[in-house]
Amino acid sequence: MSTVPEEFKYSAEHEWIGTTDDALVVRVGITDFAQDALGEVVYVEHPEVGSTVTSGDVVGEVESTKSVSDIFAPVGGEIVAVNTELDENPGAVNSAPYGAGWLFEIKLAETSAVDSLLSAEDYKKQVG
Repeated sequence: MSTVPEEFKYSAEHEWIGTTDDALVVRVGITDFAQDALGEVVYVEHPEVGSTVTSGDVVGEVESTKSVSDIFAPVGGEIVAVNTELDENPGAVNSAPYGAGWLFEIKLAETSAVDSLLSAEDYKKQVG
């Protein structure tokens, strides 16, 4: 069974959304379920810092030894940071998907946007 931390919200596209020190900024990564399905991650294409995204937009991709998968923006807003550590260590997406393997941060266009995302309990039901 995949790990699904209670403190995060989740998207149907297998991304987690967590809080940061700034109430308007959320951190995004892929879930344990997603990294396990992908296999060994070898490359992460980041979104561009400063770009404005809408929920559901493709903002990058994760390449593994098995496949290439799109990364979607789970909420709308401005990309304010990307995890450049993944350039040297993309495997952190596998080894620490909820920690060092985070992908990017978004300054929310609407603070209520996270309310429509899945709770940990609902995400667990989705992935079985």
